[in-house]
Amino acid sequence: MTDSLRQTKWSLLVIATLHEGRLRFGELQSHIPGISQRMLTLTVRQLERDGLVTRTVYPEVPPRVEHELTALGETLFVPARAIADWAVAHHDEIERARADYDAR
Repeated sequence: MTDSLRQTKWSLLVIATLHEGRLRFGELQSHIPGISQRMLTLTVRQLERDGLVTRTVYPEVPPRVEHELTALGETLFVPARAIADWAVAHHDEIERARADYDAR
């Protein structure tokens, strides 16, 4: 899987997680099992660049950084959830197709 596809997968999970509300980076990472710190950083940065997530830095020691969905990001929740539901419903078929492909 390419980094771009992997990041898309994680983007859907980040959007779904932030839909519940604002989170600090560590909290966000703990809500998404299996995501590495590097992949979460890349994913959040891309979502921020796309205008879907905001990053707020508070001038404290140590610095506190929180992430939340923008209004635009919130509009992506319903389609993202539909894709996630579809992926769960078809997981076995996808795994079989991958196994068949890899066996060739």
